[in-house]
Amino acid sequence: MLLTVLSLLTSFLLQTSPTQDWQTPYEKSKKTQTATYEECIAYYQRLDQAYPEIKMASIGMTDAGKPLHTVIISTDQDFDPVSVHQKGKTVILIQNGIHPGEPEGIDATMMLARDLMQNKKLKAQLDNVVLVIIPIYNIGGALNRNSHTRTNQNGPVSYGFRGNARNLDLNRDFIKEDSKNAKTFATIFRTWDPEIFVDNHTSNGADYQYTMTLIPTQHNKLGGALGKHLKQQMIPALYKGMEKRKWPLVPYVNSRGETPETGIFGFSDLPRYASGYTTLFQTLGFIPETHMLKAFDKRVASTYDLMLEFLDYAGKNGKTIQAARQQDRAALLSQQQYVLNWTPDTTQEETIQFKGYEAKYKVSEVSDLERLYYDRKAPFTRPVKFFDTFTPTLTVTKPVAYLIPQAWTEVIERLQQNQVTLKRLSKDTLLTPETYYITDYKTGQRPYEGHYLHTDVQLRKVQQPIQYYAGDYIVYLNQVSNRFLVEVLEPQAPDSYFAWNFFDSILGQKEHFSAYVFEDLAAQYLKDDGKLKAALEEAKTKDPNLAKSAQAQLNFVYRNTPHFENTLNRYPVARWLGGALPVQ
Repeated sequence: MLLTVLSLLTSFLLQTSPTQDWQTPYEKSKKTQTATYEECIAYYQRLDQAYPEIKMASIGMTDAGKPLHTVIISTDQDFDPVSVHQKGKTVILIQNGIHPGEPEGIDATMMLARDLMQNKKLKAQLDNVVLVIIPIYNIGGALNRNSHTRTNQNGPVSYGFRGNARNLDLNRDFIKEDSKNAKTFATIFRTWDPEIFVDNHTSNGADYQYTMTLIPTQHNKLGGALGKHLKQQMIPALYKGMEKRKWPLVPYVNSRGETPETGIFGFSDLPRYASGYTTLFQTLGFIPETHMLKAFDKRVASTYDLMLEFLDYAGKNGKTIQAARQQDRAALLSQQQYVLNWTPDTTQEETIQFKGYEAKYKVSEVSDLERLYYDRKAPFTRPVKFFDTFTPTLTVTKPVAYLIPQAWTEVIERLQQNQVTLKRLSKDTLLTPETYYITDYKTGQRPYEGHYLHTDVQLRKVQQPIQYYAGDYIVYLNQVSNRFLVEVLEPQAPDSYFAWNFFDSILGQKEHFSAYVFEDLAAQYLKDDGKLKAALEEAKTKDPNLAKSAQAQLNFVYRNTPHFENTLNRYPVARWLGGALPVQ
């Protein structure tokens, strides 16, 4: 029996020993294939068993019915996020496989985790850093494996699909949180509160010489000390480091014209996107985008090296980042004006030396018409305009608090998911807050990620008494979540909960009148109220169609009497401008 136990123990040690073959599926395939979901999770489980500095955990569920995992690498074996931050360590959160057909991050991070354990020089980069990895975020997409949907991409042999198990694009879901994936991500993100967030991708678009492009969160939108640090120090350092590694960087090629030479614009990362969402909580967000036409092994290698650059920068500059973050969060508590929307400032331009290929035209063999192609035999380096300054187009003054009736459970649940501090009224109370009426808006004619987005929202402000009840919610704007709250609760914000249709039931009238009955009542109102009669006459003068329509004139009177419901188009989240409130 003793020999049997020793044999089993030896077998176990051999299975988990760092000296065994630790090649990833990507490496075993001679760098032509990406790991499957099962292979990826199994590999991290082996790392977890072999190294006490690595801990793998299941956090929450996804739409695919499988849990979302995190892999934490902490050299002092402290896996508690509160303790880690108290020690002054910088947390980097790396997310892979949000679009599993763009899998470089999946394979590069598996190798990185292994090498951080097996290479002492690399491991030293973790002295002041804790690395948190989401191995594959879009599990449903990873399971939907094929070899065709990334039509123009140069490898790997097979890969996952962009849509998740519900066919949602998860990189549009960080605010609306339709997916279980997004809800779980919010828990991971808010729990770890990382200083740096990296979401690995692959780009489409024009052809050029670069293997790696980079989207940092827009520095003006990030703002404050962090925005300055990002633009003036971190981005230049990343570019310099990648140049030394023989992977020259370029901004994500987001051009307004047909080819990059027409000018490149900084990416407007709205909160629906990963880096736009993380910005709301003062996190430095980055979207690496390798180029689809470069060989898969080169794309993986450049992703690996860029992640090393993030680790190196965080290790050397973590204290500076933390100080800037604390400064911005302190300022946030007293900040009164919040920007809801931005636009590129085309009067402010930079110049970059762009390494591209000549864009040329020839006759299409499909249509016999002119078509674009890039001539790789004609590379060039020439100056290209880069527009990376954004200016506000819509600003709002924050209230003391938002008042949310408890009926709006979908909204409350999302606030709670994002660890917003909520209070509740302790008793029924009549309050007079500032309210919005939605006076106009546009709605998309086709669904976008399961919704019909509202845009160009117009408002009218009214202060009016409203009855609130015990248990209704008070959301004070005195917390780290301030910017998130303004972005989701102000209806004019492009990714507000109103824009995403969570309040659409207010847009439909519930009560009406019978014209033949209301005629006499309307006539009496006009006799008794000279101002109302004058208003009707003025409206008829300005609008010939109103003058010709008996029904329209009745409706005009109806809407200006107590019979008309004052809840129609009234946005249910009210703004409290001051004064003590009874709370539980």
